[in-house]
Amino acid sequence: MTAIAYVLKMYPRFSETFIVNEILELERQGVGVRIYSLYRPDDGRFHASLARVKAPVVYVPQYPLIERAKVFPAHRAVFQADRSAYLRVLYFSLRRGHRYAIRRFLQAGVIAEHVMRHPVDALHAHFASSAARAAMLVGQLLDVPYSFTAHAKDIFHQQVDPDSLRSKMRAARFVVTVSDFNRAHLQNLLAARPGRGGDVRRLYNGIDLSIFSPAPSAAREPDLILGVGRLVEKKGFDDLIRACALLSERGMVFGCEIVGSGELRPSLENLAAELKVQDRVKLVGPKPQEEVIGAYRRATIFALPCVIGRDGNRDGLPTVLLEAMASGLPVVSTDVTGVPEIIDADKTGLIVPPGDPTALADALARLLAEPALRERLSAAARLKVERDFDIRGNVRVLRGWLVDGISPIADGRSLFSTPIFRGDSQA
Repeated sequence: MTAIAYVLKMYPRFSETFIVNEILELERQGVGVRIYSLYRPDDGRFHASLARVKAPVVYVPQYPLIERAKVFPAHRAVFQADRSAYLRVLYFSLRRGHRYAIRRFLQAGVIAEHVMRHPVDALHAHFASSAARAAMLVGQLLDVPYSFTAHAKDIFHQQVDPDSLRSKMRAARFVVTVSDFNRAHLQNLLAARPGRGGDVRRLYNGIDLSIFSPAPSAAREPDLILGVGRLVEKKGFDDLIRACALLSERGMVFGCEIVGSGELRPSLENLAAELKVQDRVKLVGPKPQEEVIGAYRRATIFALPCVIGRDGNRDGLPTVLLEAMASGLPVVSTDVTGVPEIIDADKTGLIVPPGDPTALADALARLLAEPALRERLSAAARLKVERDFDIRGNVRVLRGWLVDGISPIADGRSLFSTPIFRGDSQA
């Protein structure tokens, strides 16, 4: 069986269902997965689908210098296995000149020692930040191929260092990203500093169409507008609240629920009160996936008015849009990054300019008033998701990329028989 090590910043994370879904589908397709998490989960909320993941999870020391008893023996073993590779990677990390570089190197050494005892065929990381850097260092320590998936904040945020991102892309066997918009952005970054390497491939996030599907027998709540997502600037939920205030001024009958948690919840609640729509707009907090699915099946319209944040952060390819479309909801969103690759304007949904509550209100009013339009858009949206965003087909492509051309590293179990992690029998 092919074995792939997934290197993640934090696992599990309540908002990253797309990673869980990807791992579940790889396992269904016969790939063995092991997860290395650089941080322990910190929010205490988990989706039921996590129980179906078979992959063992190894939590790497989050603060390596505090956990020296685990870290130093691992590095000694990696050094003894290949001194030249170890010194090259150490020199590279020291030259980066900041404490995070040393932390990633120390974490990478722990992962590398574990992989020597429990070999894998390849490494894959999600997000082009700390997880990708750790996977890159492990790959160089062990001469194991690595790749990563880039999403949004990890490539668009103003704090992203272009040179650092380029180095990770050029060292990778390939880079996956979730939209053609992202792919063009990454290719332009590479072209700005010509050099060797940099194979960037587009692969859309997929969803499980057997879970996210219309429920003809379910009763929809008349005129219910639904939003789902973290309460952060890039989701544009302040524009949704302002649009709801405009609908209220026009005398329209509707309700709105926003599902999610985040730093902007107090300010969004204050905005709803200020605009006197607190009785119509409800911020209901985070919900497990099963309840979100129920919300998709109750609502009349789905709205996600994405914007580009002041820090450059933006959505790459919003999974919740795909889920809503697959669930039979007509959707309204904006023409930010990969959204137009999901929504064909006036065919599979409505597109409005970002940061324009009036245009958003007009689109919502149109959908509230025209049941035939809602039916036409939602039917076409389901077909679009079936064609381009089925997780089984998309993960089959990823599986081919991960498996193609790789060969297992030598099995070092007999040389490294003493486990570093207490209670590490899962891995």
